[in-house]
Amino acid sequence: MTENEIQSILKRQREYFAAGNTLSADARLAALKKLKASLQAHEADLAEALRTDLGKSAYESYMCETGLTMSEASWMIRHLRRLMKERTVPTPLSQFAARSFRSPSPYGNVLIMSPWNYPVLLTLDPLIDAIAAGNTAIVKPSAYAPATSAMLQRIIEECFPPEHVCVITGGRAENQALLRQKFDMIFFTGSKAVGKEVLRCAAEHLTPAVLELGGKSPCIVEKSAKIGLAAKRIVFGKYLNCGQTCVAPDYILCDASIRDELIAAIQKEITAQFGAEPLANPAYGKIINEKHYRRLMGLIDPDKVVCGGTGDEAAQRIAPTVMKDVTWEDAVMGEEIFGPILPVLTYTDLNTALVEIEAHPHPLALYLFSEDKAVQRKVLDRCHFGGGCLNDTIIHLATSEMPFGGVGESGMGGYHGKTGFEAFSHMRSIVDKKTWLDMPVRYQPYDKQKDKMLRFFLH
Repeated sequence: MTENEIQSILKRQREYFAAGNTLSADARLAALKKLKASLQAHEADLAEALRTDLGKSAYESYMCETGLTMSEASWMIRHLRRLMKERTVPTPLSQFAARSFRSPSPYGNVLIMSPWNYPVLLTLDPLIDAIAAGNTAIVKPSAYAPATSAMLQRIIEECFPPEHVCVITGGRAENQALLRQKFDMIFFTGSKAVGKEVLRCAAEHLTPAVLELGGKSPCIVEKSAKIGLAAKRIVFGKYLNCGQTCVAPDYILCDASIRDELIAAIQKEITAQFGAEPLANPAYGKIINEKHYRRLMGLIDPDKVVCGGTGDEAAQRIAPTVMKDVTWEDAVMGEEIFGPILPVLTYTDLNTALVEIEAHPHPLALYLFSEDKAVQRKVLDRCHFGGGCLNDTIIHLATSEMPFGGVGESGMGGYHGKTGFEAFSHMRSIVDKKTWLDMPVRYQPYDKQKDKMLRFFLH
C-alpha cells in the first residue's frame, strides 16, 4: 500500500471518528460482539493459519491465542458500560460549590503494530481495548506470519468498515510509511530495537505510545522449591510456542545445591510433555523462519548441552534444549533467546543473585519457585520487572483482571481489561462549578480577610 493510500485511509477514519460513530456504548458493544462472533466462526481457519506460520496445534492455538482473545472480548462486553461512566471524585472545599469527575475520552485514531509470535492474541487483544475505548484503528500485523495476517485481514474486513478499522499488510516499507503519519496514539508489541524506532517516530508528533517489548526474563529456583512441580511448570512456559514467547523464562538461576536435581527433573518433564523424540511431535511448534533458526542454533554451545541441541533445518524445528555451566559471558546470555534453549546458571548466595539480576535491564517477567515466604517477599521487594508468577510461569498474562506490561527497557504502559480501556483513553478531569454560589476569595482586590479565608481553605 502506498503512502498516499495510507493517508487517504487516515483521513476517512478521522472523519468517521469526528462524526461520533464510535462514541456510544451501543456502537462499541455492537462492534465487540461482531468481532467475537467472527472469531468463533473462524476458529478453525485461525488454527490452520497458526499451524502454517508457527506449527501450533489446534489445542495450543485456542489455549494461547483464540480463546484468550475471546475471553478479553467477553470481559469488555460485560464491563464496558461501567468503564465508560464518569467517576465522581472529592471536590476541595476551596472549590465549593462544585462536582468534580473524571471522564474517559477516546484518543481518536490509533495505530496497532503487532508481532509474529502470537499474531492473533497480540493483534486482537489491543484492538478490542481500542474499540471498547471508542477509537478508530489501523492494524499492522507482522509480515513474518503471512497466513495469520491474511486471516486477520479477512475477519476485520468482515466486521468493520475501513473507516473504523483497517488492516494494512506488508513489511518494512509499510511500517515506515505508517510511522511517518500522525496518529493520536500508537500501540506497539515487538523487539526492543524496533520499539526504539517507534518511540522516535512517535516523538516527532508528540504521540503517546504503549510499548510491549521483552528482555531476558529470569526464573529463580530457590532451594525450598518443590523441584518436580517447578520443572513441570518451567518446561511448559519455556517451550510453549517453541520458546517464542516474550514472557518465557529466558534462563534459570537456581541454588547450586539443587542444580543437578532440577536439571534431571526438567529432562524428565521434556520427555513427559513432548515425547522421546520432540522433533517428531506434531504438536510441538517450529521456529518462525530460517533467519531465526540459524540465530538460535548459533547460541547453542555443544559442550554445555545437557539435552536437546539438535535441529531440523528443513522443518525449522529445534529440540527443547537445556544447557548447564552457563555464565553471563556465554553467547546465549548476550541477548533475549526467544527460542527453545534453556540455560541454567547457579548461585550460592541469593542476595548476590538478586544484585546480578538488577544489574541488567529490567525484564518483562520474573518467576520465582520457592516455598519460603520470606524469600518470596525479598525477591518481590528487590527486583524490578513487568509482571510474573510465584511458583508458576506465564499465566499472569492470561487474565483481563490484571494489567500486562513492561518496565524500563521491557516496555512502558500496559493493557488488558480496565487497564486496556484506559490505555486507549484520555481521562479528562472536569469540574462542574455551580452558579448559585460564587466564593469571592479568589478575586482581586486581595485583603487580610481574604488571606485568612484562603489559608483556611488550603490548609
